[in-house]
Amino acid sequence: MVATSGNPFVLVVEDDDNIALALTFVLDREVWPSARIASGAAAMERIRRDRPDLVLLDGMLPEVSGHDICRTVRTDRVLGGVRILLMTTGSHARMDDAAHVFLAKPFELQDLRNEMRCVLAA
Repeated sequence: MVATSGNPFVLVVEDDDNIALALTFVLDREVWPSARIASGAAAMERIRRDRPDLVLLDGMLPEVSGHDICRTVRTDRVLGGVRILLMTTGSHARMDDAAHVFLAKPFELQDLRNEMRCVLAA
């Protein structure tokens, strides 16, 4: 899905319903179109199909981790331009994932908003 409003399209890959609700709240306030997927196993297919401007990616997902998804996106020539904001606990952040930004959980929604704007402006 490509954003038709000129606003960036954001794919949320998060298995925790409460966190996903908070992320959707921020995206709605920014008027950024978004979609959510809760499964790491289905994330790559959705990323390939929709080619989002930004992926808000949980590092700890069932089936396939966000870290693995991040590495797969980075090695795919077609998806190399997809920006990733990896949300994970500080102890699970690994620079080899090549995410554009790491955001340690728990985080403030304002910090998330600021990081998303920076990543999309780059």
